[in-house]
Amino acid sequence: MPSPQPPTAVFAMDPVHLPLLFPPPLMARLIRASDIDPALVVRDFADPAVASDLARTEVLITGWGCPRLDAGLLAATPMLRTVLHAAGSVRSLVGEALWKHGVTVSSAVTGNALPVAEYTLAMILLAGKDAFTHRERYRATHAYPTSAETASTGNVGRRIGVIGASRVGRRLLELLRPFDFTVLLHDPYVSSAEAAGLGAEPLSLEDLLRRSDIVTLHAPEIPETYRMLDRDRLALIRDGGVLINTSRGALVDPGALTDELVSGRLHAVLDVTDPEPLPAGSPLYHLPNVFLTPHIAGSLGNELERLGRIVVEELERLAAGLPPAHQVRHADLSRVA
Repeated sequence: MPSPQPPTAVFAMDPVHLPLLFPPPLMARLIRASDIDPALVVRDFADPAVASDLARTEVLITGWGCPRLDAGLLAATPMLRTVLHAAGSVRSLVGEALWKHGVTVSSAVTGNALPVAEYTLAMILLAGKDAFTHRERYRATHAYPTSAETASTGNVGRRIGVIGASRVGRRLLELLRPFDFTVLLHDPYVSSAEAAGLGAEPLSLEDLLRRSDIVTLHAPEIPETYRMLDRDRLALIRDGGVLINTSRGALVDPGALTDELVSGRLHAVLDVTDPEPLPAGSPLYHLPNVFLTPHIAGSLGNELERLGRIVVEELERLAAGLPPAHQVRHADLSRVA
C-alpha cells in the first residue's frame, strides 16, 4: 500500500526567528515530515509572488510576526486545514473566520510557559532575599548591611500568592514545591480539591492579596481580568510586599501601581507593563524598588528551539494521521491565554 503524501506546509512569520526555532536538525525533521520549502517565509498573504505556494498549502507554520489569520488567508489557502503556531497565545492571531471554517489550530504555548515560570521562580527567590534593595544600598554605600537591615530578609515561610493556575501558574506551583513557602492560589476555575493537589491553599483574590508577601500574576488577559489589580486591591497588599507581573500589563491599573511604587510602599518585578514599553519619562525606570525587564520572561535565544520542537512533533503526528497533542479549542479562549 503506498504511503500517504506528506502535507504541504509553508512558514508565515518574521524570518529572523526561523533559524532559532528550527535549527538544522529540526529543519531536517520538518522536511522529512512535510513538503516544505525551508527558504520560503511568507510575510503577506496577498503577495502575488506567493499565491501559487499558498494555493496548495495544507499546513501553515506560524510564529511571531505572522500576519493575522482571517478571511483573507482562507481566500488564499483553499486547502488549509491546520495551523501550527511556534509561539504562545493565538488569541490575537487567529480570527473568527478560521475557527468557523474548522481549521485545526495547535500552539507551542506549553513550551513557552516553562521559561516564564523559571523567570518567576528566580524573581521570587531574589525578592525574598530582598536582593534588589540590598544591591541598591550596596552600590550607594559600599558597605555590608547591618543586622537590622537584614532582619526581614529570607525565604523561610514566605507566603507566595499565585493569581491564575494557567500553564505558567501550574508550572510555577510545581517549581515552588521544594522550597519552604506557604503557597496561596486564586483561580475561579480551580476547585479546593484541585488547589490542594497543586500544593496551594485556595483563596479569594482579596484574601490572597492581604495574606501574601509576594504576589505573582499568571492570569490571561481577558475582559474579566482587565485591571483586576485596581487601586483598592493593590492597597490590600501589605507594606513592603512585592508584585511580580510576567502576564500582561493590562491586568494592573498602571496609575495606581505607579503611585504605590513612587511612594515606596510596594516593590515590583515587572516584565510587562501598560503601555509597553513604558514612555521615556516613566519614573519606574529609575525607582530603586522596581526591577524592570523588557518582556524577556518568555522564550528567547536557545529557548526558541523548544517551541520549534513542539511544532515539529505536531507535524510528525499530523503526517502519521494522529491528532495534535497541543490543540487550541475556540471555546477555551474565553478563559485562557
